Amino acid sequence: MSDTDIPEATGRAPSIRDVARVAGVSYQTVSRVINNSSQLRPETAAKVRSAIAELKFVPNQAARALATSRSRLIGVLGPRVTTHGVASMVQAIESAARAAGYRLTVTNLATSDPDDVRASIDHLMQQSVEGLIAVAPQTRVIPILEELKLPVPVQTVASTGVSSSHNDQAAGARAAVRHLIELGHTRILHVAGPRDWIEADHRMRGYLAEMDANDLPPRPPVLGDWTAQFGYEAGRELLRAEDVTAVFAGNDHMALGFMHAVRAIGRSVPEDISVVGFDDVPESAHLWPPLTTVRQDFVGIGTRAVADLLTTLGEFQGDVPAAEPDHLRLIVRSSTAPPSR
Repeated sequence: MSDTDIPEATGRAPSIRDVARVAGVSYQTVSRVINNSSQLRPETAAKVRSAIAELKFVPNQAARALATSRSRLIGVLGPRVTTHGVASMVQAIESAARAAGYRLTVTNLATSDPDDVRASIDHLMQQSVEGLIAVAPQTRVIPILEELKLPVPVQTVASTGVSSSHNDQAAGARAAVRHLIELGHTRILHVAGPRDWIEADHRMRGYLAEMDANDLPPRPPVLGDWTAQFGYEAGRELLRAEDVTAVFAGNDHMALGFMHAVRAIGRSVPEDISVVGFDDVPESAHLWPPLTTVRQDFVGIGTRAVADLLTTLGEFQGDVPAAEPDHLRLIVRSSTAPPSR
């Protein structure tokens, strides 16, 4: 290869044929390496990858799609409210997809209105996605996905429905409530998530089931919106009217707001009120007092969703990663203690 053939010398970007010349193979072989074909000798694939690195070659995704009739694009349907868990899962999905040679296109639902859900799904399908991951745990989304009978595989990360990569939300909630009961609490309030979120519904069911299993009368759950502001406002209101010694909040942000409300009315956590959250967001260990909560493996959920989807597509190499043994477990910190009254 002469100096004038080197892309840098001509001021142009390297092409697949440049890579083929440097590696001493056909451009079809380079294409197979780029598309992760398993029908190549390891030493041949290594030579091609070395040439790609030497030339700093970046495959043209549009050209690849035209040549292979494959978009290698995964659609992600997200919720209108982006929580820590949702953001973490989408980041994990993007990393796992990229490692497998796929790209993401993400659409967030404006509302959970059925017409908006259908329009969002249609927007993704118009981009020729090869599969769809729904990180959209509203109750209305799952039936619509089933009703549409999409021509591509669908993976959900909600707790019921089409196919699912999820933690047992009800079991996590029961563990949180059981912890409070074992400490001696009997008057336990639940601040739940939004009515139309599947996770919120399952956590609420877990609260009710554990209270019933211990012959304790449940308080009517309060439906929130996942935000610390709601937790604060609900706490200011409820603590004046409810005679409770413990609160199980549907997520850590509402728990944080509730703890603020406890302090704002001159009481303290956990001396007067014990508080448990759900999710174990990074800040939970640094609240004062540090928050007892239920930890979820959001990265693992997202990674397994991609592995499951690619397995359906016949593209996944190796074994689908299993859930970690501690993928959902109670983390006991200082926001809970036996009741003082």
